[in-house]
Amino acid sequence: VKTRIEELRKKIRQYDYEYYVLAQPSVSDFEYDLLMKELEELERQHPELITPDSPTQRVSGEPTKEFPTVQHRYPMLSLANTYNDQEFLEFDQRVRSGLPPGAKVEYVAELKIDGVAVSLLYENGLLIRGATRGDGFQGDDITNNIRTIRSVPLKIMVEDEFPASFEVRGEVYLPKESFEAINRRRAQEGENLFANPRNAAAGTLKLQDARQVAERRLELFTYYYFTEERTFLRPTHLENLELLKRFGFPVNPHFRLCRDIQQVLEYVREWEEKRDQLPYEIDGVVVKVNSLEQQNILGATAKSPRWAIAFKFKAQQAESRIKKVTWQVGRTGIVTPVAELEPVQLAGTTVSRATLHNPDEIERKDIREGDYVFVEKGGDIIPKVVAVNLKKRTSDIKPLEIPKVCPVCGTKLVRVEGEAALRCPNETCPEQVMRRIEHFASRDAMDIEGLGTALVQSLVQNGLLKDVADIYRLNAEDVAALERMGDKSAQNLMEAIERSKSKPFDRFIFALGIPYIGSTAAKILARKFPSIQALQNATREQLEQVDGIGEKMAQSIVEFFRDPKNKKLIERLRQEGLTMEAATEAASGDTLEGKTFVLTGTLPDLSRKEASELIEQHGGKVSSSVSKNTGFVVAGENPGSKLEKAKKLGVPIIDQAELLKMIKGE
Repeated sequence: VKTRIEELRKKIRQYDYEYYVLAQPSVSDFEYDLLMKELEELERQHPELITPDSPTQRVSGEPTKEFPTVQHRYPMLSLANTYNDQEFLEFDQRVRSGLPPGAKVEYVAELKIDGVAVSLLYENGLLIRGATRGDGFQGDDITNNIRTIRSVPLKIMVEDEFPASFEVRGEVYLPKESFEAINRRRAQEGENLFANPRNAAAGTLKLQDARQVAERRLELFTYYYFTEERTFLRPTHLENLELLKRFGFPVNPHFRLCRDIQQVLEYVREWEEKRDQLPYEIDGVVVKVNSLEQQNILGATAKSPRWAIAFKFKAQQAESRIKKVTWQVGRTGIVTPVAELEPVQLAGTTVSRATLHNPDEIERKDIREGDYVFVEKGGDIIPKVVAVNLKKRTSDIKPLEIPKVCPVCGTKLVRVEGEAALRCPNETCPEQVMRRIEHFASRDAMDIEGLGTALVQSLVQNGLLKDVADIYRLNAEDVAALERMGDKSAQNLMEAIERSKSKPFDRFIFALGIPYIGSTAAKILARKFPSIQALQNATREQLEQVDGIGEKMAQSIVEFFRDPKNKKLIERLRQEGLTMEAATEAASGDTLEGKTFVLTGTLPDLSRKEASELIEQHGGKVSSSVSKNTGFVVAGENPGSKLEKAKKLGVPIIDQAELLKMIKGE
């Protein structure tokens, strides 16, 4: 048994390295999952054989109560920054003057990942500690959260020829796609948005629940390796980067050896132009003297090494004038200031609005209506104002007045302790009502086609909707009488409303708009608590025990169902015939277990969303792209390039009818 367990761990580590570091998987998800399930079962039967480096032990089941402060073995110095070629040439001159006359100097240029610096300590090839940079001399112990990053080896890949103890440093980051997905979920759940991927990564690393950290899919690039066992240290930085790769660490592939400072500057200009093409944020280039012997000669100041420097890119900004500041009310009552701008081109798009985040930000930056401001667009959903051009401020521009009452309903605004945001506490505020109804009818919730922003606004303003339960009391005659509506449109809406009654239970949970409960959490809750009654009766302790539901979410659920108004609303929706129970296991089954599908083209009877849900309900997985690990491509009318790729790779191509037969087990 012990031999088989070690064999499984070794295979899974190799497959993790291929998938998460090389992005070149050699086995299907199904094969991988079988190996992992076998390992989990063997470890369950033989708990005495479980080791900390096992792939099953990445995510801790117990929340971290605190992050103890730890001392770094070697100081994590910051880098000196430069913003122009002249300062960079001066750095090159300082390097040469600090070395023996005539010394040949080579540099290694690397992309400066916009993330969070971390230190990883390994002993006997095993990860024993992960820590934040902190003040450079001591940082926070975040080992449990570092372990959730799938590209971080819990045990290095080589079996021999490695030092007994060594340190690796790198940058934890959040890919743009993951960042945008997190912010979309936070917007849906009424939470404040992260300003940029770096802030999101930093916040994620300090979450107490490692399960939540794992869900956010952080990634890592390593750039530094050091050990006191000199025989295991290569003479150049470039060779040590290659050694990191051999040990199984993720190293950014775009590093380059530069023979002189001109090649470095060419590299900087190249990546300043190409930075938008990368799937992650970079904010410059790090340049290091390649020779470790020369690094030792040059040494360091109290703050930074003399042998390295960061060339920071200019921020992607544009200047525009704030015409006015509007205050928007969200479905949870948060009142957010938004700058209405004179249209300006930025990063390939026309920008006419930018978030001001909250009153504290307005005060800190002294933003006023009429000001000329610098607008920055990174990975944010909408651009942000980063600074005011005070040189253009005229004497008639007065400080901005922060509203004391809701701009929609006139209720006195409040601030919750510990939050920067203003809130309107009036749950009947028309704007909140409209946003809640829009959320309820949205595609990922009850998917009521036709019930968009304009129609919701018209229905609320005409007194036909006061809450989401009123949707099911609408009649075609009243709707048809509204401006820009007619009999046909009204009838289509009635049919869409009727169809929504049979949407799956997890959609209903998400549609309720419970703070912090997104679509993923709703699916988890629907599986664990198969009826609305079971969910309403769940205690905070029971909820916290559910994998994927944290303390904050559990508290929010309990408070939501404790509110008499919400209880009454749910009862009204029950009377209208909405689905408030999960489908039984027998109704779904696992006929597609272990199979991965890609959808392309238009299917005869199913939308893309419906087909995806059907596949997932029966144990299958849906992917957005075709690879050699794809099980089947489901093709409809007017298929795209995915069909051609499937043919080239020899992936089986089926139609809707064949998919439905597979679901039935035929």
